[in-house]
Amino acid sequence: IEIDWSRIPTDDPATMRLFAEGRTEAIFQFESPGMQEICRRLKPKNLEDLAALNALYRPGPLDGGMVEDFIARHHGERAVRYIVPQMKGILANTYGIIVYQEQIMQLAQQLAGYSLGEADLMRRAMGKKKREEMARHREKFVRGCIARGIPEAKAEQIFQLMAQFADYGFNRSHSVAYAYLAFQTAYLKAHYPEHFYAAVLSNEAEDTAKVLKYAKELREQGIRLLPPDVNESGAGFTPLRDRAIRYGLAAIKGLGQASVEAIIEARARGPFRSLFDFASRVRSLNRRTLESLIGAGALDCLAPSGSAHERRARLMATIERALAVAARAQ
Repeated sequence: IEIDWSRIPTDDPATMRLFAEGRTEAIFQFESPGMQEICRRLKPKNLEDLAALNALYRPGPLDGGMVEDFIARHHGERAVRYIVPQMKGILANTYGIIVYQEQIMQLAQQLAGYSLGEADLMRRAMGKKKREEMARHREKFVRGCIARGIPEAKAEQIFQLMAQFADYGFNRSHSVAYAYLAFQTAYLKAHYPEHFYAAVLSNEAEDTAKVLKYAKELREQGIRLLPPDVNESGAGFTPLRDRAIRYGLAAIKGLGQASVEAIIEARARGPFRSLFDFASRVRSLNRRTLESLIGAGALDCLAPSGSAHERRARLMATIERALAVAARAQ
């Protein structure tokens, strides 16, 4: 499947539902419990909301109550007001709250006639609390606002508001880029969960705790995590059609990369039919490797019928003969 991201709406309902429910395990930038809780409370509707959460989920905005204010305004529980109407076009997408550094620069441009370069210098002065520069900018900003019909008292109020949020202002271009990557990650999780989890588990194969965590989440969504199988598993976790994922060979403890590659290479000539066939065709195996494969259930497909315990016991009892047959075949 080729996904044309230019055709995917950034308010895709299934993806946004995933954020709204806080099911953001393994979602870029949104995996922490704190961010999951804020997602559940905000219930983001689109990419703009995700970008704002990226910018706001930091100590300054959290401690300053900006996040609470943002959530209340988002749900219409608190009125969105602008000191002057000209501010609406700049702050409407963040419900009247200054969230981004670029918004401070836009306000300076549109309300006081600053150039982009001058607006950036003002933003830097505010962020670094340079008093002398701040005083010069205050005078220039207020003067520019008055020249454009904004009363002096309101101009002073706007400048004070910008200076207050300069401490917390985050780079919008950075925040939107991160939010879009989070959206893409969540879209895959919402629409192609088997492929998504297979990729995540392959990436975390060496971290047993994370494999267990994601395996639990899989079960909660009705997706089965099947044991490894030498006739079906790849090196990494493999997505299957019937809402299942096959455990990856590389994630089996005690099985090295060379052995994994040897198994996959030998399998290219046809499926393995017995332990003797397997040991004869995969020449680099030793007793320890076979024990690891049997213990993980990767050779269950080569055993006669019976419970998993019975099949593995029979395979264990056959290891020496299989290795002897393989040695004679070399």
